[in-house]
Amino acid sequence: MKRGFYTIMSAQFFSSLADNALFVTAVELLRANGAPEWQRAALVPMFALFYVVLAPFVGAFADALPKGRVMLISNAIKMIGCLMMLFGNHPLLAYAVIGLGAAAYSPAKYGILTELLPASQLVKANGWIEGLTITSIILGVLVGGQLVGPTISHHLLSLDFPYIDTGIDTPAEAAIMVLIAVYAIAAWFNLRIPLTGVPLRPVRQDPDKSLAANIVGLLPDFWTCSQRLWADKLGQISLSTTTLFWGASGNLRYIVLAWGAAALGYSTTQASALVGVVAIGTAIGAVAASMRMRLDTATSVIPLGIGMGLLVVCMIFIHSLWVAVPFLILLGGLGGFLVVPMNALLQHRGHNLMGAGRSIAVQNFNEQAAILAMGAFYSLSTKFGLTAFGAITVFGLVVAGIMLLIGIWHRRNCREHPMEVARLLDIARRDCH
Repeated sequence: MKRGFYTIMSAQFFSSLADNALFVTAVELLRANGAPEWQRAALVPMFALFYVVLAPFVGAFADALPKGRVMLISNAIKMIGCLMMLFGNHPLLAYAVIGLGAAAYSPAKYGILTELLPASQLVKANGWIEGLTITSIILGVLVGGQLVGPTISHHLLSLDFPYIDTGIDTPAEAAIMVLIAVYAIAAWFNLRIPLTGVPLRPVRQDPDKSLAANIVGLLPDFWTCSQRLWADKLGQISLSTTTLFWGASGNLRYIVLAWGAAALGYSTTQASALVGVVAIGTAIGAVAASMRMRLDTATSVIPLGIGMGLLVVCMIFIHSLWVAVPFLILLGGLGGFLVVPMNALLQHRGHNLMGAGRSIAVQNFNEQAAILAMGAFYSLSTKFGLTAFGAITVFGLVVAGIMLLIGIWHRRNCREHPMEVARLLDIARRDCH
């Protein structure tokens, strides 16, 4: 791997660690403030909101500037969201602003991989970056849980600065201050991401139109890129698979917290460790996929998505920690082995069709729309009385059913358009060597 790849991974690690620690912190902040259960579940779709709303624009933004600078700006936005949460804004609103920073960050983070590395290294690079991201999720949820726990929060709140009243009086507020520093470390790495030499694609501007009109003018370009990716016989399969995966796994973080409370009687700090267990399995699956899978064999992992949905349903029968730990590792492992080759295939097709930033923006729009829709469903289900076990059952069956339909869709493509599918697979096979 090129040296700049490791700088990108370092920046991603600290930014993702802070994102996941902040999620646990926000859950605890709402709980401590007496917010109803549905508001805590609503954190997931609120984070996804700007991914969906700004998808037509962030891809063009990522392609118009050096991607290291885009990542730096995005981390600055996340820090602003932390400050909003710290100084009295509603946690849901502040968390949406942090989601805005993440929405701008993602096209640059993944897009720079296709600029820096050859196609033959994309699966391996995705395995490494997903593995590192999962590691940051593990540490993030554990760090977030410990920061709001009684031991560390006591030491943080006991810090005294002469003549300065910080106004930080709760464990969640103290945790947020620590996480702002973690975002600052990620920003420091962003400053050291090298230029890739790939020509920038400035946003087309008509001098006779206002800024707002030029921005709105990006919508047809985004729509064209979206149509192009959905029309591609491999792009549509990889995009639908990653869309479903992230829609499910994005909400699985909160589902595991809710399940830990309902099935095991765990607090936020204790249940956050279970999210880390799922992430350990995902990291194992991601690394295994990066070692064994290639672009041209990526679609063979589709059946794993069906198994992942059915395993989610099985969670409702588990009430022992000793059974839960290996089960959650297996659940995460299936997800990790599924998403790495599909993500690499999607990046490869998107880069060939329209450019890295715009491709990732289309991907983010679909994936975060799934997170938003599935999160809204789960949040509304709890608001209107469905138990955690009932919501988990429906959630898992939906995931398994949609993955089954995706598998049928791919088999139909292979049957009805064999020449086109074979040509695209040949391109992927050739680019792997």
